[in-house]
Amino acid sequence: MSATVSNYEIDSVDRSEVLRYLGYAGQTITPELDSRIDDVIARCIQIGRTRGIWRVFDVSGSGVRDDGMPFVSLEGTPLTLVGHSICEHLDGAVAVGVMAVTTGMGVDRELRRLSLTDHVEQVVFDSAGTTLVERTADACEADIVAEASRRGLFCTWRFSPGYGDMPLDTQPVLLATLDAQRMLGITLSSSLLMTPTKSVTAVVGMFGDPRRSSHPNCSDCICHDFCTIRATGRTCRG
Repeated sequence: MSATVSNYEIDSVDRSEVLRYLGYAGQTITPELDSRIDDVIARCIQIGRTRGIWRVFDVSGSGVRDDGMPFVSLEGTPLTLVGHSICEHLDGAVAVGVMAVTTGMGVDRELRRLSLTDHVEQVVFDSAGTTLVERTADACEADIVAEASRRGLFCTWRFSPGYGDMPLDTQPVLLATLDAQRMLGITLSSSLLMTPTKSVTAVVGMFGDPRRSSHPNCSDCICHDFCTIRATGRTCRG
């Protein structure tokens, strides 16, 4: 199948997640700061252009490289997923959803502006941007889970380059496989850092039978707010 590009309507984020990224551990927050945090979160959501691209590839094989690292290869793409962690995660998978999401350059520009004008708001805005891109990734993952359901398959949770021993140098081929630079404007530095900085790449395994996943029940599912399966009277678990 060809790649799917989506614009995601994200109108809220989990405030507790923003505070978690800020390192909040129960400290007293003044009413003034509390209000500023809400204002910064709202501004981040307004500025963000939350978009994603995803594509599903059949698993074509697996093995072990000469250096002893296991790998999973995907049909119709040079993208190879290397590492003990990702191979364990995808053990038994018949297909893999490959995804990239971003909040766009507007968030980066605002971060740069705040770095010169208001350090407190910069830190809060940075945490809000991280929360926003992860919520965008939840929306994109929901699309992949829905595609798996249409195929009669079941998903695990998303797994990104840099997790476990999956190398960051997976990024160039993954982004090229999705044509993410042209479609979303995501580029890589020589040190493999993405621009826009609030961008996420990941893969999602698809299996013939249910696996332990990030979707154990509908109420706690990270994809809950973006799920299209429940409207059909079913769940992603069958």
